[in-house]
Amino acid sequence: MSIKYWLIGRYNLHPKPTLPTTIRQQNLELYNIGISRRKNSTLHNYCQFAFHFLPLHLQHIIFIEMKNFLTIALLAIFALSATAQTAPRKVYDETINQMEQIDKALKQAKSEGKFVVCQVGGNWCPWCLRFAEFITNDSTINKLVNDNFVYIHVNYNPRQSDEVQKENAAKMMKRLGNPARFGFPVFVVLDETGKVIHTQDSGFLEEGKSYNKEKVIRFFECWTPKAVKS
Repeated sequence: MSIKYWLIGRYNLHPKPTLPTTIRQQNLELYNIGISRRKNSTLHNYCQFAFHFLPLHLQHIIFIEMKNFLTIALLAIFALSATAQTAPRKVYDETINQMEQIDKALKQAKSEGKFVVCQVGGNWCPWCLRFAEFITNDSTINKLVNDNFVYIHVNYNPRQSDEVQKENAAKMMKRLGNPARFGFPVFVVLDETGKVIHTQDSGFLEEGKSYNKEKVIRFFECWTPKAVKS
C-alpha cells in the first residue's frame, strides 16, 4: 500500500476533498520554517516531491506526521544526552581478583608510607558510584586522599552467581572483617601491614542525594597514617 492511500485510510479522508487555501499556506509555512532546509538531502527532495505531486490534504497530513516524528526524535536525543551527562562513571573492575587487588595496594602503600582505603561496593550501587564521583570532583578531598591513601574500589556483588567469583568474594569480605553489615558503599581502612583499623559506614557521610563535604573530610583526616600514629 502506498503512503498516499495509507494516510487516506488512517485519517478516513476522501481521496479528493476540497480544502481551503489556508491549508496550502500552512504547508508552505511548515516547509519554509525548517522541515527541510538542507539542500539535496533526502528529506528536502521528499518535501519537494510532496508539494509537486500530492494533493493538498495529503501534503498537510504528511507534514504533520513529519513534525511529530522529528519532535519525538529530538526529545529522545535530548533525553539520551542528559542521561549520558549525568550518569556516574563506573569505577569497579568486575574482572579482577579482589585479594590480588588488595595485596597490590598494600605493597604500594607500604612503599609510600600510606594506608589503604577499600571502597567496597559495585557498579550496581548508585551510592558507590556517587561517592567515587564526589571525591574525584572535589579538589580538597581528592588531594587529601591521594596524599595519605592508596584508594581502591573493591568489587562485591551480593547476587553473584558464578561459584568461583562467589568464593573469591567471600574470602575478600572475611579478610576485610565482613563489612557488608554496614551497607554499601562501606569503607575499610587498612594499615600498611593489611590490618583492618577502621570500618566506616557511609550512611553517616550522606547528605540529601549526595555526601557532606565536612563529614567526608573528617573521616579521611581521622584515619591518615599521621593521625593514627601520632
